[in-house]
Amino acid sequence: MKHIIQRVAATPLRIQSDMSWLGVSRSRVSSMCIVEVETDTGVVGHGLTNLADGSVVAQAVRSVAAPVLIGMTALATERAWSAMWWAMTASAQTGYAANATSAVDQALWDIKGQVLGLPVWQLLGAAHERVPVYATLGIPSLEPEQLVEMARRLKERGFKTIKIQVGRPGLDQRSRDKSLERIIQEDVARIAALREALGSDIGIAIDGAGRFDLPHAVTLSRCAEAYGVTWYEEPVLQNDVGLMAELRRATSIPLSVGQNEGQLYRFRDMLINRSVDMIQPNVAIIGGITQGVKAAALAAAFNVPIASGGGSCPFHNAHLQAGVANGSKLEYQTSATGAYEPLFDGVPKIEDGWLTMSEKPGFGFTPNRAAMAEFAVT
Repeated sequence: MKHIIQRVAATPLRIQSDMSWLGVSRSRVSSMCIVEVETDTGVVGHGLTNLADGSVVAQAVRSVAAPVLIGMTALATERAWSAMWWAMTASAQTGYAANATSAVDQALWDIKGQVLGLPVWQLLGAAHERVPVYATLGIPSLEPEQLVEMARRLKERGFKTIKIQVGRPGLDQRSRDKSLERIIQEDVARIAALREALGSDIGIAIDGAGRFDLPHAVTLSRCAEAYGVTWYEEPVLQNDVGLMAELRRATSIPLSVGQNEGQLYRFRDMLINRSVDMIQPNVAIIGGITQGVKAAALAAAFNVPIASGGGSCPFHNAHLQAGVANGSKLEYQTSATGAYEPLFDGVPKIEDGWLTMSEKPGFGFTPNRAAMAEFAVT
C-alpha cells in the first residue's frame, strides 16, 4: 500500500495558559495551528506550529500546501517537502511558509511512524532513550524576587537548568522610555539574584530574542560572565551571522541561535563563520523533521551540538533531540506549554528534569478533539 494523501486539514487555535502554578498572577495567550493529514488507508498524522498567527498559517496550508500534496504518497517525506517548498517559495522562503511546511511535514512523519510501527525518534536513529529538559521563564518584566520564587519551584521539580529572557524591551521599543544600559543593569541584577538563590549546581541561560546591537550584547555578556551563564541565546539583532561571530570572540559565554530560523542555509552560514557554539533547529519552524535532521547533520560536521529552542512545542521537538547523536537538550517554556499540553492526549511526562521517550509509533500522542474545538479560531 502506498498510503496516498487524501485530506490535509489545518485548525488555527488561540489558548490562554495560566502561570499560577509558579506563584505569579500571569497568563499568556498562544497562537498555534494543528495540521492533520489523512491517507486512503485511514492513517491520520498530526503536526503543530506556533510563534506565528495560526489563522494565516492555516490558510497557507489549505490553499497552497494541500493542493500539491493530495494524491502523493505520505511516506515520501522528502518528495512532499520539496513540493511544498517550491509551492511556497513564490510567497516567501521563510515566515508563514516555513510554519505551514513544518506542520505538514510533522504530520507526514507521524504517519510514517504509525505505518512502520516505530516512534519518530527511532526512525531518525534512536540515539538517546531520554533527553534532559531545561525550563524557560518566559516573562521578561518580573522583579528579581518573583523570578527567584519561580526558579525555586522549578528547581524543586527537578530542572537542572533555567533560562530567562533578557534585553526586553530592546531595540524593538518605540518610545525609548528605558535606555539599553538600564535594561542591561536590570538583567544583570536578575541573573545575580538567581545565582545567589539557586547556588552553583543549577545552570542559568539567557535569551535575548535578537533585541540588542553588538555593543550592548557584548556589555551584557561580559557582565553576565561572572555568574556562570551556561549559554546566551539569540544575542543580536536579526541573528546577524557576522555580529555573532564578533560577539563569540568577545565573550566566554557559549552562543546559540536557531528556533526562529526557517532556512537551512542560515545554519550553514552560522557554522562556517564560527558564529555559534550550539544551534537550535525548531521542528515547528525549520521545515519539520525533514529539515531538522539536515540541520543536525550540518552541525555534526562541525562537531557542534543541537538543542531545542522551541519550548512551546517540546514533545514534537523531543523526537529530533532523541533521534540524532548530537541532540543535547529540550526546552520547556513555562509560559506557553500550558497552552500546548491540553491539546494532546498521551504526551509523555517530564520527571526530575528528564523526558523518557515513548515506544508508541509516530509521535506517540494524538490531538484532543474536544480541546481543538474549544480553542479553534473561527
